[in-house]
Amino acid sequence: MSRAPQPRLALQAALVLAMAGAVPTAATAEVVDVELILAVDVSLSMSPGELAIQRDGYAAALTHEQVIRAIQDGVHGRIALAYVEWAGATVQHIVVPWTIITNLQEAEAVAEQLTLHPPNSARRTSISGALAFAGDMFAESPHRGLKRVVDISGDGPNNQGGLVSPARDALVEQGITINGLPLMTSGGFSSVYDLANLDLYYQHCVIGGPGAFMIPVNDWTQFPEAVRRKLVLELAGGPQPQDLRQGMPVHLAQARDDADCEIGEKMWRDRSWMWDNR
Repeated sequence: MSRAPQPRLALQAALVLAMAGAVPTAATAEVVDVELILAVDVSLSMSPGELAIQRDGYAAALTHEQVIRAIQDGVHGRIALAYVEWAGATVQHIVVPWTIITNLQEAEAVAEQLTLHPPNSARRTSISGALAFAGDMFAESPHRGLKRVVDISGDGPNNQGGLVSPARDALVEQGITINGLPLMTSGGFSSVYDLANLDLYYQHCVIGGPGAFMIPVNDWTQFPEAVRRKLVLELAGGPQPQDLRQGMPVHLAQARDDADCEIGEKMWRDRSWMWDNR
C-alpha cells in the first residue's frame, strides 16, 4: 500500500527547491566578460585630498572612451563591476555593489555613485582582509565572468589581519587574478610605515593569477592615467608584450621565495610610537 508523503519531509523538500531557485547557478547567472572588483585603500595614511584624487581618478577612468571601447569590444560587451574601500582587517565598505556596465551611460551612473559621499578613512592596512572580502564577493556574485579580477590599490604593506601571500594564493587557486596599483606618493598623514620598494612588494607578495600585473604610481599626477591604462589592459585580456614597452611602466607578477612578504607586520611590531596612523 502506498503512503502519502509525511508533512515534515514534504516541507523540507519544498524548502530545498525554493532555496535552489533563489540562488543563481551557472545556468541562470548573467554571463559577463569580466567580474571586476576595484579595491581601494582608505587607510589614514591617505590624506583627504589623496582620497578625493583616488575617487575622481576612478570616476574619470570608468567613463573614458578607451575604457568604454574596451568593454564593448569584449565577447559579450558587458562587465560586472564593484567598488570597495578598505583599511584595517575588518574595514571593508562597498561603495558600488555589483553593477553591469555596457555603455557610457551606465559607466556615468557608476561614476556618479563615487561622488555622492566622501570616503571614510580608518586605521591600519589589511590587504589580506581586502582580498578575503573580495573572495566572498565573487562567491556571492549574481554574475558569471569569463574572468574574475581584483584590482587593488594601496600605499603601504599589509600590517593587520592574516598574512598577505596566503590570502593571495587562496584567490589564485580559484582562478582569480589580482592586479595592483602601488601608490608610492608619500603625501599623507604619516610616513612612518612607508615602504620605499612598495612596487616590488606588490610584485612579489600581492599580485598573482593569470596575466597578473601592476602599475606603480610615483606621483598623484600619474594616477588618472595609471587607472585608465590598468582598466583598459584588464578588460582587453591583460598586457601584451608591446604594452610592457610603452606608456606607463607595467610589471608582471613575479613571486620570489626570498621576498619578505611580512615586512609590514615587522614594521608595525617595531614601531617607535604607541599609536599608528594607518
